[in-house]
Amino acid sequence: VLSLARPLLPPTGLRTSLSLLRVSWIQGEGEDPCVEAVGERGGPQNPDSRARLDQTDEDFKPRIVPYYRDPNKPYKKVLRTRYIQTELGSRERLLVAVLTSRATLSTLAVAVNRTVAHHFPRLLYFTGQRGARAPAGMQVVSHGDERPAWLMSETLRHLHTHFGADYDWFFIMQDDTYVQAPRLAALAGHLSINQDLYLGRAEEFIGAGEQARYCHGGFGYLLSRSLLLRLRPHLDGCRGDILSARPDEWLGRCLIDSLGVGCVSQHQGQQYRSFELAKNRDPEKEGSSAFLSAFAVHPVSEGTLMYRLHKRFSALELERAYSEIEQLQAQIRNLTVLTPEGEAGLSWPIGLPAPFTPHSRFEVLGWDYFTEQHTFSCADGAPKCPLQGASRADVGDALETALEQLNRRYQPRLRFQKQRLLNGYRRFDPARGMEYTLDLLLECVTQRGHRRALARRVSLLRPLSRVEILPMPYVTEATRVQLVLPLLVAEAAAAPAFLEAFAANVLEPREHALLTLLLVYGPREGGRGAPDPFLGVKAVAAELERRYPGTRLAWLAVRAEAPSQVRLMDVVSKKHPVDTLFFLTTVWTRPGPEVLNRCRMNAISGWQAFFPVHFQEFNPALSPPRSPPGPPGAGPDPPSPPGADPSRGAPTGGRFDRQASAEGCFYNTDYLAARARLAGELAGQEEEEALEGLEVMDVFLRFSGLHLFRAVEPGLVQKFSLRDCSPRLSEELYHRCRLSNLEGLGGRAQLAMALFEQEQANST
Repeated sequence: VLSLARPLLPPTGLRTSLSLLRVSWIQGEGEDPCVEAVGERGGPQNPDSRARLDQTDEDFKPRIVPYYRDPNKPYKKVLRTRYIQTELGSRERLLVAVLTSRATLSTLAVAVNRTVAHHFPRLLYFTGQRGARAPAGMQVVSHGDERPAWLMSETLRHLHTHFGADYDWFFIMQDDTYVQAPRLAALAGHLSINQDLYLGRAEEFIGAGEQARYCHGGFGYLLSRSLLLRLRPHLDGCRGDILSARPDEWLGRCLIDSLGVGCVSQHQGQQYRSFELAKNRDPEKEGSSAFLSAFAVHPVSEGTLMYRLHKRFSALELERAYSEIEQLQAQIRNLTVLTPEGEAGLSWPIGLPAPFTPHSRFEVLGWDYFTEQHTFSCADGAPKCPLQGASRADVGDALETALEQLNRRYQPRLRFQKQRLLNGYRRFDPARGMEYTLDLLLECVTQRGHRRALARRVSLLRPLSRVEILPMPYVTEATRVQLVLPLLVAEAAAAPAFLEAFAANVLEPREHALLTLLLVYGPREGGRGAPDPFLGVKAVAAELERRYPGTRLAWLAVRAEAPSQVRLMDVVSKKHPVDTLFFLTTVWTRPGPEVLNRCRMNAISGWQAFFPVHFQEFNPALSPPRSPPGPPGAGPDPPSPPGADPSRGAPTGGRFDRQASAEGCFYNTDYLAARARLAGELAGQEEEEALEGLEVMDVFLRFSGLHLFRAVEPGLVQKFSLRDCSPRLSEELYHRCRLSNLEGLGGRAQLAMALFEQEQANST
């Protein structure tokens, strides 16, 4: 019957739709058939199940609960925590505590620190020695009593008091134990935290039952946070009632007597594996399964043995990682055949993202050409510069890796030796890493000793590894910014416009910032009987103080024949506290709230100085202002430059002036430290000559160990102006000044059009 009726049925897609409609009609006719079927079979019915099935989507939509504050109760300001992790109650996973002693603190404890410290978020060392001197990079806690039970009790008390609310697991070990840190971290990540757990190598007490076990301290043991919280009230009683010469036995008896919790070696399918290392046993020759899968190895008699164990286990982890990579690549290769692209969609190397695909010519990633001695892509724009430092080491590592891979692939039939690098290319792909293309001149040697020169091209990739967050000092947007404006006599006419913009952008919104005017007089200006060239500037400053009560615009007057930025900054630095955050600015700059906030966030005391790159508008004579928006349908308007202010008139084109470094944000204490180092390295006449050719950014770059952060700042937009390039500047500063003026005239297309029009006018 079905075979005869099949041609009369509608197509498959329509049959599926009708089936879905039928299900909807059946469920809408009456009771839920699923609930009725369960009841008929006699299964247990939940009286609330039908109610849950009848719920609509409206029950799961979020509802906005309006905020209501009782007007009769006093308002209490809510204090937010510094980190969101604290507010959410999140905790770190694992803290490691190492029990050490006076004799082994500088030997075995240092070896433990060098092998596992970078794997754990917190590693503490506990000793009974009073006033122990901590080795570099180690956090040591001294209890002042070397009795074993006392040391263990005080260690647990310290962990509970200072870290009980911050960590889920606590691993306690001795300094003569080697721990395979990645395996231990993975074990802690697989265990549930909401239970009392005492996990380690279980040992039986002498004369006790099988259920009463303690964890051997030599192989380390895990304590859950909940168990530590329960144990804390019983520490004093256990210390007085339990006598034991070993701290691990004392802790095991305390847990059994007070809480009834004994040591276990397996929990939730996770086995704590350990290995007891025999005396004079070579780790390189150890190949048993117990050793290869161990979390901890004990005893370790000396630091060199600790390093040998670390080398052995690191090699094992590396081999395991390479094996997993090969298996994953094989799986990817097999699955790629089933994809629509087929093998053509397989990227190289297998498993890594494909190269970045540009969507326009502006997104094309360029290649940098290099040889073994020089690179042809220099930071200062030079066509050729020596290959040195980290860049040279990077190229050398790429060459060694290429030769090693060639020999691994073709040996023993062929053996390659590098003669020289013909051509080298590299580029950084943000989706993959650093790519290399090398043209190598090789000498090929066969098994019979025949030699031949070959030129081969190889491609390599240094992939991006796991992204890590760099620790940075804490900064806040509440820091007060002290703006410093040096004013020359030639810039006095432009100062009122700067002050009005400062009032609108800083004083009006009540930004936490102050301004100091540094009035620079020439040798014959502002003397007795001579007019004051800054009289108008002082009048505008006084007017702003009257307009905004409580505001004070300070000004300092200095006289200099050839003022340098460093000498002017020396004068201002002496007038302010050492913790002052300076924002060195120019008369053409218009700092606003966003710029000030970025100054606060990017300038870090003792760590980093920030020198923004402003946007410089082109000469309006060569780059005329853009026309106002046309009528509807006339097409989109060209984009405005970054940070352009619509109130300043029609914008013109421009560029970020990388040659200028007049604006900068830094702390006074960092400037004083760099200035003192400059004075220590350069003395007398040499210092005076150096100050003539240095800017503040150069002082930080050459005489400070701080990070120098240089980035474009779209909030700093300057009108076109020609900088006064003094012949007293150094050759480098004079060249940068002239280049800034020339590049600021206009774009290449605008300059070409101006030259074309000039040639046309001359020809007629």
